Amino acid sequence: MVARYERIAAELRDDIHAGVHPVGSQLPSEAELAARYDAARGTVRQAVAVLVAEGLVGSRQGARRIVLGRSRSQSFAELHSFAQWARANGYRYGGQVITQRRRAASPAEAARLGSAQILEVLRLRTLEDEPVLVERTVYASWIAPAVEALPADCESVSAALYASVGLVCAYGEHLIDAVSAGAQDARLLGVRRGSPLLRQRRTTTTHEGKPVEWSEDRYRAGSVAFSIRNSIGANPLTREAGDLHFGA
Repeated sequence: MVARYERIAAELRDDIHAGVHPVGSQLPSEAELAARYDAARGTVRQAVAVLVAEGLVGSRQGARRIVLGRSRSQSFAELHSFAQWARANGYRYGGQVITQRRRAASPAEAARLGSAQILEVLRLRTLEDEPVLVERTVYASWIAPAVEALPADCESVSAALYASVGLVCAYGEHLIDAVSAGAQDARLLGVRRGSPLLRQRRTTTTHEGKPVEWSEDRYRAGSVAFSIRNSIGANPLTREAGDLHFGA
């Protein structure tokens, strides 16, 4: 038997796709939806949470739910940067460097990147003019000068590095889990401290296997979803203790 909140979510989903709730508009309030569907507000809240998880609606902390229009689903079938994915799906996107510095690599960073010195960059990413992603990236010393030469508001680091030095990140390894927002993440993403964030940690290399970067990306809940397509013969997803491990 289909749960009541799932039926409400299905009707709202159909309305969004039909344009009853246009992209960029606000969904009715919980009280209005509860009255419309003759349901408890908790049931309505569950239904809206389904649409948030699907990427159909989103909101800033303390704001009404905004219709985003379609699911923001990023596949691991191919290695794409955030900007490449956003551009391919017709989203407005942006980036801004918050801090950037050269420093000595930690033992773990040195092992991953083969560099005694690294460039550490903290970058905030936006989607449809909303902050959705905090990137903490460390770059190997050989690519650091090219990264430092980029403007602070560079929209696509991957495209800019390809244009300037011909860099192609060919291989990636991803670790996905959930974490709580610390003070800095909460401030940058406009959420409460302790809010759940989707964390992606990745290492990328060139075609020759030369390490380029190690990054920890933290997505605001409800901003994107990740999709995986596999089969019984080829499965890129493996389970590890405490983490989901993706090879791409």
